[in-house]
Amino acid sequence: MSSGKILVAQGGGPTAVINQSLAGVVLEARRFRNVTRIYGALHGVRGIINEEFVDLTQETSHNLELVAATPSSALGSTRDKPDLKYCEEIFKVLKVHEIEHFFYIGGNDSSDTVRIVAEQAKAAGYPLRAIHIPKTIDNDLVGNDHTPGFPSAARFVAQAFAGANLDNASLPGVYVGVVMGRHAGFLTAAAALGKKFPDDGPHLIYLPERVFSIDQFLADVKETYARYGRCVVAVSEGIHDASGEPIATLLAKEVERDAHGNVQLSGTGALADLLCDEIKEKLGIKRVRGDTFGYLQRSFIGCVSDVDQREAREVGEKAVQFAMWGERNGSVAIKRTGFYSVDYELLPLEAVAGKTRVMDDAFIDEKGTGVTDAFRMYLRPLLGSGMPDAYRLRPAPVAKILKA
Repeated sequence: MSSGKILVAQGGGPTAVINQSLAGVVLEARRFRNVTRIYGALHGVRGIINEEFVDLTQETSHNLELVAATPSSALGSTRDKPDLKYCEEIFKVLKVHEIEHFFYIGGNDSSDTVRIVAEQAKAAGYPLRAIHIPKTIDNDLVGNDHTPGFPSAARFVAQAFAGANLDNASLPGVYVGVVMGRHAGFLTAAAALGKKFPDDGPHLIYLPERVFSIDQFLADVKETYARYGRCVVAVSEGIHDASGEPIATLLAKEVERDAHGNVQLSGTGALADLLCDEIKEKLGIKRVRGDTFGYLQRSFIGCVSDVDQREAREVGEKAVQFAMWGERNGSVAIKRTGFYSVDYELLPLEAVAGKTRVMDDAFIDEKGTGVTDAFRMYLRPLLGSGMPDAYRLRPAPVAKILKA
């Protein structure tokens, strides 16, 4: 006899719309008469193995809607990267609590966790339907046109660089903004959508899809500064040399690593400071400023794409529908149709798990320091409505007398 219990959890970095997916799961699941309980795991997979559940069946629809419109992970998240033994503990808890549907909202690692748990359930003959719900600001899930969370983060980056460009035009110099993205440059490339006039910044964009040379970087900055009298630069935190070594480790005296052994790129201003120091020292430009966008990009309240909100809700709803009406486990994927509309598919977990998507070559210009119109056409519909705009005075010069 079916227990009718489902479990939903959130993993990885928070986003501005991940709670839309959570609300989508809960509210859609309530429409099915065979669902008796909807549990939420606190802090992702760690909450599962610790049996830290909350009963979302008792949450009001009104409050769910309020939470849905609030950035960050309402259930809490985790950076735990489960191995086989960890997943065995997850399955053990799911089984003892008679969970029959497992929904995990997350990125690459989350999809792999769902895959392993689904395989264990199948081997044990346990009736578990496991569905991965996509989420990541990096936009690096394969099989997806784009991923919920990315459009809102991209909207923030585009607006932030539009503002930085205005500041830089007022007080000319060199400005370097470092954006999240270890392997994929989608978010950094979004800086280009803040440009309005031909001489607007960012004038240079550096992505992890291309090899980074510090000498060429300095030459690019020097040439741009000579042309415009200023230079705005967007840099991905994941830029690397020809050997794949992160530039941050090559320039830094001390290197911080995370729990998985990866070089700590987010949450530190080291790369921006190091690049600015190189510009000051090698080019002799005095006014050089750098910012690291860090965690501001992920859950910035009030800077959310309405398109992103809608689609994040729908992937949660579709996950429940695929689980209840389908015959297989999988990962929900967004597919673009027409000029701009989307449909949803359920991809095999092994097609998504553990893989990383990077920017298409067609999105990066020939020089490797900018994006193409194809990328602008790809991203613009995702940013949503009401993007702010910037304007300029139309100067009518007055003839000089003393300096004539």
